[in-house]
Amino acid sequence: MSRLLKHSIKIPAGVSYKIEGNLITVKGPKGELKQELLPLVKIEADEKELWVKSNEDVVIRKSDYKRLAKYAGTFWSLINNMVLGVTQGFAKELEIVGVGYRAQLQGKKLVMNLGYAHPVEIDPPAGIEFEVPAPQAIVVKGIDKYLVGQVAANIKRWRIPIVYSGKGIRYKGEAIRTKVGKKV
Repeated sequence: MSRLLKHSIKIPAGVSYKIEGNLITVKGPKGELKQELLPLVKIEADEKELWVKSNEDVVIRKSDYKRLAKYAGTFWSLINNMVLGVTQGFAKELEIVGVGYRAQLQGKKLVMNLGYAHPVEIDPPAGIEFEVPAPQAIVVKGIDKYLVGQVAANIKRWRIPIVYSGKGIRYKGEAIRTKVGKKV
């Protein structure tokens, strides 16, 4: 059994939820998120708490119990992240290392000079916003944890850090192990 299932998901003030069939909707001060549930999971709702349980009605063989616990723990985390997202939001910070590498905002669009012959322009998807507090720093913000992480990873892929010099885009605080170059 997943250890997360022993705990309930607390619903703070100002957050409402609605369960319709296999769809859960969480609405809060920052926005609204939806998640489709699998029939392997059932939710027991209280006034200020949600309990995620394994749906043992769909068990066919004994080996299905382990799979049920994994799915229930995963959906517990997804629903908990939805509640955190509509109340606090999520952010990923990136830093750019390299001479001449920089980022700036043009309207809502992120424009980066990364050593290519052309600037890299990235339009934010719905629910995501960019901040550039410094020319070598980018902050990706949003309420959907998965989407924030995916957009930050897509930005990082434009210039993956080079292991010999360390130049490129990395997450803030990420340590890049550099190799020693060829000696002549």
